[in-house]
Amino acid sequence: MTPPPQNWWNSIQPYLERTSIAAFLLGLSSGFPYAMIGATLTTRLAQDGIDKKTVTAFTLAFLVYNLKPLWSWVVDGVRLPVLGHMGQRVSWMIVASAFVIAAVANLALQDPKADILQTAVAAILVGLAGATFDIVIDAYRIEILKPEQLGIGSGMSQYGWRIGSAGAGALALYLAARHGWEAAYLACALFALPAVMAALWLGEPDRHRDPAERKGGSAIFQSIVGPFTEFFHRQGAWLVLLFILVHKIGDTLANLTFRLLFDDLGYTNDEIAIYDVGIGFWAYLIGIFVGGIMYARMGMKRSVLVSLVLMAVSNFSFALLAATGKSNIGMAGAIGFENFASGIGGVVVVAYFSALCDLRFTAAHYALISSAASIVGRFVTGTTAGTLIEQFGYVDFYLLTTAAALPGVLLFWWMMRTGLVDLSVGTAGTERPGASPG
Repeated sequence: MTPPPQNWWNSIQPYLERTSIAAFLLGLSSGFPYAMIGATLTTRLAQDGIDKKTVTAFTLAFLVYNLKPLWSWVVDGVRLPVLGHMGQRVSWMIVASAFVIAAVANLALQDPKADILQTAVAAILVGLAGATFDIVIDAYRIEILKPEQLGIGSGMSQYGWRIGSAGAGALALYLAARHGWEAAYLACALFALPAVMAALWLGEPDRHRDPAERKGGSAIFQSIVGPFTEFFHRQGAWLVLLFILVHKIGDTLANLTFRLLFDDLGYTNDEIAIYDVGIGFWAYLIGIFVGGIMYARMGMKRSVLVSLVLMAVSNFSFALLAATGKSNIGMAGAIGFENFASGIGGVVVVAYFSALCDLRFTAAHYALISSAASIVGRFVTGTTAGTLIEQFGYVDFYLLTTAAALPGVLLFWWMMRTGLVDLSVGTAGTERPGASPG
């Protein structure tokens, strides 16, 4: 059926709905813990004179995010005392936000030069807190959105994520240069609050479905394995999981090493803030807008395929930057294109992953999907990236990340041809608010 023509207001109105604004607020809080143990911590460690192998090893703190499926079932099934009357999602949002604030404050008090091991433990705790926060935020976002809103909601969430991560990163660099890293991290901890505001504003999601009541000694075991049993009983589930695992290897491998490249090329903190955070920020927002248009006009499948190709090509731009040396125009171009491609992928790929969830196990399913999406890239980055850069140089390293993205592109194309993309969608991509669970 051909959709009716839309005027300007009809195109903008979906972005102004309460659920879309809430998705933005959720993304705002979701993005900042990533920045605290990602680019910001990388810059802090590099400026403290920590060697490259140790700096890249700190990316292993992100692996905590990939362990989310181990405790995500708790967020779905365990009712919290005292706060539980506020609803499963709202009560967990409050507790998870408090955990994240405490963990970031703890990292603020560390001195990497005095005790690198203690700093590593503090970074892991931020990863654990941020991962738990993500479990709650992702489940809440998916359940407040209708199936047709997943694209817009994903876009608004990505807008928030980028503003949260870039804003926290820029604020940290600004405050660190003037007041030290301790003040920088303490100030950034306040980015946890918008998600709580969204949860208190909208309340418990209409689409939330409690898992079937279980009693007896096997209740806990069933709560853990139930979400995974449902997912892997779907046709082609293992191929879908394989795509999730490999689609972002090259992108993750490249993204977590950008700051090392910039430091070695001689960029200052202010230049990084302007080009990496500033231009990258706006390019990402434009990419999100374009991604929303692509999702609406091309559909989910074709828009995902195009975004995968763009993200693969974007890694090549950093090989060019490394080959040409320090260039503000070159850095702006590479950062701009990479963030533009990532913005598109942040809408269309996240919308597809959100649609894969079953509403009875939203937290567990999206935890599995989101953790699997980056675990290979993060593991390779933390264990080999520094060595690869030192052995082959930045140019060959970024060419390798470009090649590493190709298997994901080819696999998704094959899934489209065989119909597995459509078969993989769960109730989050089909069931509307108020509908009876199937």
